[in-house]
Amino acid sequence: MRLLIVFILLMSNSFANEAIDIKNLVINKEPKRYGSLTFLDTKNDIINLENYDGSLILLNFWATWCLPCKEEMPSLDKLHAKDGIFVFPINLEDKNLKKTDKFYDDLNITNLNIYFDEGLKLTKAFSIRGVPTTIIFNKNKDEVARIKGSVDFSDKKFISWLDSIE
Repeated sequence: MRLLIVFILLMSNSFANEAIDIKNLVINKEPKRYGSLTFLDTKNDIINLENYDGSLILLNFWATWCLPCKEEMPSLDKLHAKDGIFVFPINLEDKNLKKTDKFYDDLNITNLNIYFDEGLKLTKAFSIRGVPTTIIFNKNKDEVARIKGSVDFSDKKFISWLDSIE
């Protein structure tokens, strides 16, 4: 019986470590629910996450001056093309389409749109302390994890973990 308990503990520990091994990923012990989450697109239209049912959602907070943001953006662009995942890269700077368009052009970003956090409402609601930061929501729109810092969004271990989120 003791051997079985030790085996179960070791196995559950190895599964926990697998998720922990993903660089900069912090998994919430309990999913967090927020009220209405809105931000703006380039035309000043309001985007409301309530309109994205049944999909994983990633809110990626970034800035044009941020070198780690530049490093991760191409893999984030590829992730957005994956079925069942919506990626919203939200620029934290004052709205400047010329600067953000140049940032996307320089990195050959073709799948992602540009969004803005007017008045830094989401930044405050999520207590964002630095960029890049990515908030990951499950299909029920609960925050299940965060990535504090940059990550390779095309990493197979990360993709496998994303696919396991319900």
